[in-house]
Amino acid sequence: MSRLDGARVQEVGRDDLADAAAALLRDAHRLALVACHEDDDGFRVVYAFTRPGSVVELVLAVPRADAWIPSLAALSYPAGRFEREIRDLYGVRPAGHPLAQRLLRHGHWPRGWYPMLRDADPSPAFSPDVGSFPFLEVQGPGVYEIPVGPVHAGLIEPGHFRFSVVGETILRMKARLWFVHRGIEKLFEGRLPADGIELAERISGDTAVGHTLAYVMAVEAATGTVVGPTQLMVRALLLEMERLHNHVADLGALANDVGFSIANAHAGRVRESLLRLNKTVTGHRLLRGAITIGGAHVLALPDPRALRDVAADVAELVELTLRHSVVADRFTGTAVLTGDQAFELGTLGFVARSSGQTGDARADFPFVDLGPAFRTVVEHGGDVLARYRVREQEVAVSAAVSIDLLRSLAGRTGSAGSGMADGQGAGIGQVEAWRGTVLHRVEIGREGRLGRVKVVDPSFFNWPALPVALADTIVPDFPLANKSFNQSYAGNDL
Repeated sequence: MSRLDGARVQEVGRDDLADAAAALLRDAHRLALVACHEDDDGFRVVYAFTRPGSVVELVLAVPRADAWIPSLAALSYPAGRFEREIRDLYGVRPAGHPLAQRLLRHGHWPRGWYPMLRDADPSPAFSPDVGSFPFLEVQGPGVYEIPVGPVHAGLIEPGHFRFSVVGETILRMKARLWFVHRGIEKLFEGRLPADGIELAERISGDTAVGHTLAYVMAVEAATGTVVGPTQLMVRALLLEMERLHNHVADLGALANDVGFSIANAHAGRVRESLLRLNKTVTGHRLLRGAITIGGAHVLALPDPRALRDVAADVAELVELTLRHSVVADRFTGTAVLTGDQAFELGTLGFVARSSGQTGDARADFPFVDLGPAFRTVVEHGGDVLARYRVREQEVAVSAAVSIDLLRSLAGRTGSAGSGMADGQGAGIGQVEAWRGTVLHRVEIGREGRLGRVKVVDPSFFNWPALPVALADTIVPDFPLANKSFNQSYAGNDL
């Protein structure tokens, strides 16, 4: 596929893939995506590496009759998980992988059935779950196991957590996800690009703006569609408004997990005011419906005074919360993820920035000038308190950035733009959604329809960090630690 977004593309063979990837990693790139494609004459695997201002793709052709790729798991932890995903969905084997067991497919998924293949049976016969996922049993005096889920109280999505515990101390926790695989990437195939927006908005409901914006930016890159400056500012405003209501909800929920429910009640009040504001802006409480290919349009702009009030409310709420000695004690030193661990695991977003990492697509891949109020918020403690503090400060930054954007918009509400330009090819879109960097890669064929859409939510990178941070944490602090990461099940299990 031709590229229209300025990325550098390098075709590689099996023998030189590892050397090319290692060179990019040494050059401060991160592995952001691995996507398998089924072409007429075989498979094609695309490895996207990014660093500030740079996107490099390695493209490996794989014959259908000999479908394997060299594993890069020894070079990159995320690579190993992408490889297992590819094996589960396409049947392409990662040769030399140190842990080549299933990742997405549970025991009841049919053997030899790979759902992303063109000829895959849409309704295969599923067997009873044979419990084939190999949990490691920790043995020793006083060790016992606590299974949690996959069905949880309330509205939380399914996930199974198995704890190996001595007393109250967690020795090891293993998370088992992918209980509700929806086939999102398959559903994109064959659609007109404009018809993909309704899917992008629903990948992870609390990240409607982040996923939609990454998707349309990828389409625009693939087709050479130009977006006007007003529409870009409207998009940036929507992204910050989405960050606000999600961070406010988490600030309250974290306090609630240590019994300080009054803070959660007030955070709920503030979040409700933001959701109602969202409804006036786009007609939807979760900000759906405003972003189009080539444009962005809102029904009305938010009142800057409302955003100032939110920032002031949150600042007071945080001060009251952290002044409580029990809350401060429960947050401090709990579920620590060190900077080295965050880097090695490839974490993104507020999880990474709470452990001293500085990555932020708003700074690394800016699509609009966010003004003097913007800064990347970084904490170094790596604990629940640090993840709370990053959210707190990002609320203040987002409110200030939004007010600056409103000043620059000067009453303009944007427009749907002139539509998508005629074109075909591949494109990447990446934005800093509220959890972290969301990346979409699209390929558009000659008929103007979507051939392949690869979606990467930051939760795919961040879920493995939770068990690492839980080592030596007590069982009663699991809900608190889990909420401090607050990963998306839906964004992970596409």
